[in-house]
Amino acid sequence: MEEAHPPKAMTYAQAGVDVDAAARLVDRIKELARATHRPEVLAGVGPFSGLFRLSGYRDPVLVASADGVGTKLKIAALLGRYGTVGVDLVNHCVNDVLTTGAEPLFFLDYLASSGLSEDENTAIVQGVASACQAAGCALLGGETADMPDIYGRGDFDLVGFIVGVIERGQIIDGNTIREGDVLLGLPSSGLHTNGYSLARKVFGVGLGGDPEEERARLHRTYPDLEGTLGEALLAPHRCYYNELKPVFDKLKGIAHITGGGIPGNLPRILPQGLAARLRRGSWPVQPIFRLIQERGNVAEDEMYRTFNMGLGMIVACAPEEVEAVRSQVPEALVVGEVTPQKGQQRAVID
Repeated sequence: MEEAHPPKAMTYAQAGVDVDAAARLVDRIKELARATHRPEVLAGVGPFSGLFRLSGYRDPVLVASADGVGTKLKIAALLGRYGTVGVDLVNHCVNDVLTTGAEPLFFLDYLASSGLSEDENTAIVQGVASACQAAGCALLGGETADMPDIYGRGDFDLVGFIVGVIERGQIIDGNTIREGDVLLGLPSSGLHTNGYSLARKVFGVGLGGDPEEERARLHRTYPDLEGTLGEALLAPHRCYYNELKPVFDKLKGIAHITGGGIPGNLPRILPQGLAARLRRGSWPVQPIFRLIQERGNVAEDEMYRTFNMGLGMIVACAPEEVEAVRSQVPEALVVGEVTPQKGQQRAVID
């Protein structure tokens, strides 16, 4: 009769989760987060929850949003460039809450991965922390999870949660927009964080093919691009908070041009019965968009409902406020006006 052998001792690290490495990472994140703290932070990274004291408001309204970086992460992983995706995440979320005129208060991130090194994880959170600092937003906490078997080795996802505040009487929600109001556009820095599934398909990158071949495609240069394709695709999502904050009192509506492009986002700030008419050619469209269109034979309408097409933010103001807004935000371009709605379309680009 065979003797039974005791099972081989197993550890959590052998299963793909190194708790010692996780503890070291938390210590590094604590230092990064501490640099973002505002006086209102009572407890940050370390305890089971963050604490933030709200004060100095008469009738405060909290403004919250959550978003992710999407498949732009595939480009970052291929190139081994992890420092900018955290910036993308924070700036996207800050832009979402600023559409109400809100001040960003604090941010939490969720980073789930398999097989990322301690330094790679730190680089991602360092990007989060630097963008929080730039926006005056505290990195209050988050979660960094090793998830083998859910994610393939080297894969990761990055999600953020933001809370801001605004006085009830100062909320910008588009309700006061009227026919004849002017639409001003602020340039984007590129794709920002939307449309990457189409862009990756067009260029054949981040699709699970041979990594060396895909990296070679990202290192390629094109005549109209200032750098490589990879650099153009990884250009960080631009944050507009510090530029627009001084003119919040002059704005009637603010649209963050993200997934769905101009047609999918601009109508979200318009009262019923009104539409937006934009003049094609009134703002520059960066070369990366035309390159995607040409290489993928993508129809013009499909481009505009997938990408921001060069405008990261569109704001509405009264005609008499245009000069004042543009004097404080020189990059703002007059791109269109508010008109009565005719038919189903509420954002017309002609």
